[in-house]
Amino acid sequence: MNAPANRSRGSGTRGEPIRRPLEARFVGVLDNRNDGRELALIKAHTQVVRRHDIHELILTDEQSAAPGGTVNGVHYIGFVEFEAGGGILAEGDSVNIGGKAIGTIAGFDESHCPNHYNVLIKGPRRITGVELQQQPGDLVIFLPPA
Repeated sequence: MNAPANRSRGSGTRGEPIRRPLEARFVGVLDNRNDGRELALIKAHTQVVRRHDIHELILTDEQSAAPGGTVNGVHYIGFVEFEAGGGILAEGDSVNIGGKAIGTIAGFDESHCPNHYNVLIKGPRRITGVELQQQPGDLVIFLPPA
């Protein structure tokens, strides 16, 4: 097996993996808001999810939100379970709730690990899961960029 020509960290390019869309269903819908959350997004641009993993969805309107950054203003959407199987979530994936795109994944926060990840979504406005009129069992679809 040949070794890669360049093994130094941080000097390569970041290509998009070819991935399938992922589906999850709400197991809990939230109605919380926080203007001073200080979510510390990890530097990783992707996160693997396994079948039956449960993670929290959080929405911000801070357009500077990105891996390695900090986010303050958030509204909580809810907890979702990946019932159909595992896969890869990535920064830039479109998040569709109730048949509508509400934003794109901005990054991931590990403050509750190993219990669950916070999946931070960046959209045009903050809105809670209750305001989105979601119920346990409702579908969420994560679509990789075309």
